[in-house]
Amino acid sequence: MALELQTIIVSTRPGRVGPAIGAWFHERATQHGKFAAKLIDLADFNLPIYDEPHHPRLRNYEKEHTKRWSQSVASADAYVFVTPEFNYCPPPSFVNALNYLYQEWNYKPCGFVSYGGVSGGLRAVQMEKQLVTTLKMMPMVEGVMIPMVAALIDEEKRFRPYELIEESATVMLDELYKWAAALKPLRA
Repeated sequence: MALELQTIIVSTRPGRVGPAIGAWFHERATQHGKFAAKLIDLADFNLPIYDEPHHPRLRNYEKEHTKRWSQSVASADAYVFVTPEFNYCPPPSFVNALNYLYQEWNYKPCGFVSYGGVSGGLRAVQMEKQLVTTLKMMPMVEGVMIPMVAALIDEEKRFRPYELIEESATVMLDELYKWAAALKPLRA
């Protein structure tokens, strides 16, 4: 059975470009061929600011949105977070989504496809890497950084990457696969 890779679009902001980038990366992950690739849009879960009465490590969820989110996250072996940068930080939707769960994230690798202005979202990713390690995730050194993203979105709202972005996606997918396979016994 193939390892499941979830590409998670983490911005929920109206007018976001995350879905275009997420669709592109999901297609790359599918073409890569080593994962069962799945595209997830955090906006579809409509998670309010954390509202569970019990600590996430207990997995005693009472809210339907949390149960749906838990099932989705638990099914994956690896993640790629498609993330913008908001004021040098991760989007609040991403931080909130991470905090909803605990064990579902444990012992899984993750990568980042970041986008934004001149920094390409790298400042947010540095903070996000700290967050995921507290959930016992392994963030990849390799990543995909997309600076000046608006110039790469066409009239039909499709993302049009250049060669370096395409190559960095392949390198990150190769590393994610190695880590997902290596960490699988820890999740058994």
